[in-house]
Amino acid sequence: MTIAAVRRLTALLAFVGLGVVEAEQLTLDGALQRALDRSPTILTARNSLEISRRNLLAQRAALKSQFFLTLTPLQLSRDRVFNDLVSSYNTQEQTQAGGLLSIRQPIEWSDGTLSLNQSVNWREASSSFAGAGKQTTYSSSLQLRYSQPLFTYNRTRLNLQQLELDLENARLGYAVQRLQIESDVTRQYLDLYYRQRNVGISAEELRNATESLGIIQSKVDAGITAAEEYYQADLTRANSQATLENVQMQYANARDNFCLLLGLPFDFEFEVDADVRPQTVRVDLAEAVDHGVHHRMEVRQSDLAVRNSMAQVVRTQALNEFKGSVDVSFGLIGTDKGVADVYSSPTRNQGIAVQLNVPLFDWGESMHRVAAAREQVARSERSAAEERRRITAEIRQAHRALINQETQIDIATKSVDNARRTYEINLERYRNGDLPSKDIAFYQTQLSREQLSEVFARINYELALLDLKVRTLYDFSRGEPLAPAVDGD
Repeated sequence: MTIAAVRRLTALLAFVGLGVVEAEQLTLDGALQRALDRSPTILTARNSLEISRRNLLAQRAALKSQFFLTLTPLQLSRDRVFNDLVSSYNTQEQTQAGGLLSIRQPIEWSDGTLSLNQSVNWREASSSFAGAGKQTTYSSSLQLRYSQPLFTYNRTRLNLQQLELDLENARLGYAVQRLQIESDVTRQYLDLYYRQRNVGISAEELRNATESLGIIQSKVDAGITAAEEYYQADLTRANSQATLENVQMQYANARDNFCLLLGLPFDFEFEVDADVRPQTVRVDLAEAVDHGVHHRMEVRQSDLAVRNSMAQVVRTQALNEFKGSVDVSFGLIGTDKGVADVYSSPTRNQGIAVQLNVPLFDWGESMHRVAAAREQVARSERSAAEERRRITAEIRQAHRALINQETQIDIATKSVDNARRTYEINLERYRNGDLPSKDIAFYQTQLSREQLSEVFARINYELALLDLKVRTLYDFSRGEPLAPAVDGD
């Protein structure tokens, strides 16, 4: 083995450390938080959620008492008007000032509106007719009014319910995006961990091959073994070195993809350390199916679609409906030349009005539109039922995959133990000269392959557990449900 080859080998083995001295330990939770802070899809879903939340808050605020103040500091007018009674033109001049205070209160339970209006005005007027001079008057009007729709649906309450449904749907969409990000980050994180472990296992295989090469070197130098054995051992070491370089390249590519997902700079030094636990989690299938069917966001979104369709039926029925309204008002109006005596002899202002809208013939338009809206309800209900069946099948399949991975872990663990014992036994035989280099290389490769298979099996188990978590909205490893909570909500 030349000096240059030794230096190259030393550099390769040093690279296996992957900068652990200065690298940051990036946990899965830390990676998830970085992704949630930077993901464009999450930011878009968060914006939609905030829009729905603000719209609902605005609608609720609109149901409270509304105060309006209108001021007219000055209004001047001068006009030439023809008077039919005396068949002559008359010049009129007016100067006005006043204000109007209005209080409006929507009634949610009845869809009515109660309002109170108070106006105060000052007027100075003059006319050229019959030599009339200027007259100054003050007037005030106080009126209480109630307006109530009849024979129709409660639009105020339905609009509020629609905004509440929109907010819940936005929350569900945000939670779905969160779970999707968690799934993507976890999968890439575990893939990166797998490739990082692959580098470590390949480095161990290279160290074993280098050790074997050193053993055969000493035997060849002592004349105990033929030179062909050295050539075979050197070829084995070269193959191990090439394998290490290849898995290092794969790790570097996976690392770049992970940096893209998290928005990290490519020169950011970090390590991943996944908790591929040796223990497995017990999952009750009936409990998993029940929780998934009742809490999966797709089911809740389907239920929201049904409720939206029902609301659309109500709106459609009101297109050409028989409806009415009643308006009741009571007030006082006072006028006087002095502001203090405005209400000295007030005039009552009261009234009631009933209006009915009776559709006569619409050529069947309303009937067809209502029928179409009801068909939409039926379609939404059928879609919701099929969604529950599909989710049940998904959970059952995910549970079977989890059970299968438990079996694969048991097999992989036993295979590693057997391969390690076999390698140690044959390594001793190799040291004693009872085993050729080609055979010890086989056992080295077998040990590396079984170690990698065990890591792969444990990662697949974690992915199967993650898949079941996403499909049931329940974290079985922690024993807690996943509520679609939103930060700051």
